[in-house]
Amino acid sequence: MDAQAQVSQLSRERREALARRIRSRMSQAGGPPADHDVSVVGGGAAALTLALELRRARPTTRVQVIEPHVHPVPEMTHTVGESTVEVSAHYLRDRLGLGDHLSTAQIRKMGLRMFFSVDRNTDIAQRMELGSSSFVPQVTYQIDRGRLENELSRRCLAEGVEITHGRVSAVELSEGHDPHTISVQDGESTTRTTARWVVDASGRNRFLPRHLNIRQANAHDCNAVWFRVATEIDVGRWSDDPDWQSRLVEGDRALSTNHLMGEGYWVWLIRLASGATSVGIVADPAYHPFDAFNTLEKATAWLRDHEPQCAAVVDEHANDIKDFRVMKKYSHGAAQVYDGTARWCLTGDAGIFLDPLYSSGLDLVAIGNGLITDMITRELDGDDVVARAQISDTLFRSLTEMWLAVYQDQYSLMGVPSVMSAKIIWDVAFYWGFIGLLYVNGRYVNLADDPGFVPHLDGLIALSNRVQKFFREWAAVENGTPTVPFVDLYSPLNFMVTLHKAMMGPSENFDEQFDTNADMLRRLAGQLVETVLAEKSAMFGDDDVMHQVQEWQRDPLLRELRSAYRRQQESDPLSSDWIVSTSPALQTS
Repeated sequence: MDAQAQVSQLSRERREALARRIRSRMSQAGGPPADHDVSVVGGGAAALTLALELRRARPTTRVQVIEPHVHPVPEMTHTVGESTVEVSAHYLRDRLGLGDHLSTAQIRKMGLRMFFSVDRNTDIAQRMELGSSSFVPQVTYQIDRGRLENELSRRCLAEGVEITHGRVSAVELSEGHDPHTISVQDGESTTRTTARWVVDASGRNRFLPRHLNIRQANAHDCNAVWFRVATEIDVGRWSDDPDWQSRLVEGDRALSTNHLMGEGYWVWLIRLASGATSVGIVADPAYHPFDAFNTLEKATAWLRDHEPQCAAVVDEHANDIKDFRVMKKYSHGAAQVYDGTARWCLTGDAGIFLDPLYSSGLDLVAIGNGLITDMITRELDGDDVVARAQISDTLFRSLTEMWLAVYQDQYSLMGVPSVMSAKIIWDVAFYWGFIGLLYVNGRYVNLADDPGFVPHLDGLIALSNRVQKFFREWAAVENGTPTVPFVDLYSPLNFMVTLHKAMMGPSENFDEQFDTNADMLRRLAGQLVETVLAEKSAMFGDDDVMHQVQEWQRDPLLRELRSAYRRQQESDPLSSDWIVSTSPALQTS
């Protein structure tokens, strides 16, 4: 059978796809050849994971990474330590094949753990605690970033990625189908190279966003500082109280990402495999001005004022502090992250960074790199990806806008334990039931092929945004004292176990699982509103509370969610212990 006869037997869709591929290859062939298929600007985790993913998805792809630092980098003086959560752990372990490195060279994480302020924070056993009493089934990790990036660099070289040392001084984006030209400065010498695609993974340097004038500010105004101490800081040793010690049935508090919470701030303590501990202060300037903790001397003094138990350990090991870094107004966005016509992309901090509270930075890298890999490999194989890039760009930015609402204007809640503890459990449940489920099932990459799924996403995004607003409204009228000392966020809560296990691997029937999760999240939101309404409706003497109660009762979405909860609670009950009641008798003035 000749070629014409073979083409005539193809379906219309296959013929159109073949025609697009031929046109794309003819267009590529019409211009000068590029030195590389993809040049990635930057040498951090976002750049190296993308390079590795591109080579694994399409082994013939000629990938260049242009990095300013020569690997291996010193583990103790490189990037801040970071905790992974389920999406980023799945990405590193299962998508990129780093399971052996993670299990032997990093630390298994025991979830997140929060300690809320009480009095002067001099006794951690008196602080309301939220965390798991045991390990959850899906493994996550505390990541020593210098160690991880050294391993990624080694694997990239083994996979055939070309690594160029130097700083990008200029990028000339071509018009049409000619390759882009990149100027790289290494010491006194400057070289030029060409690439069909350019991906900016330069971190907060944000080379392309500055060049293209697409940097975008947001209203989430918070600041952070952090340092590493060359010793293991163990929160579990801060109290000998037997009741406090007995809360955990396995594991160790030091293996959690520990958060010391107060009004407008949180302090992180992350134990690292190198033997160091990462300590960070993150605060809203409306409560804690940046110049109150933006030097090491000020930061340690700030800890003495707000977190004296932590400060005592840091002061004891003052000679072991290895670095100190600051990040003012760390949250930012971008007007665009992918362009299929001009053939450029942004990933990692070069594009969008939200907040470190739930360690979402590497999650966004995982999701974004997957979209970029899908787009670039399709284009290199001859597909027209202009429309696909537009869909992926809209999807990614919509997802980050929803995610930003989880943090923006929410730092005031950190001083209200009953509200913040419920918010954390809701946030984790939503993350497992929505963001994690979609990622494990490859739905972000496939969304361009299933536009009918978009309304389902929009519905859950609207739900998330309304619940975040509800938390702010609740906090504004909450002044009671929590009635429980410890909230276990996993095994006692049936919905957390269900949502977590559902995202541990691809679903046999994704649509059915998504609908089940969405229904559970709506009922969970209804349970939250119903429970808080019942408690606050009894506060007749407080006009502000009564006004808020009436507003909640009139809200049509909240009425719908409450109804969904009541309708199924008897036949399919949700655990209720995640919503902490308060004691009016112990209200603060």
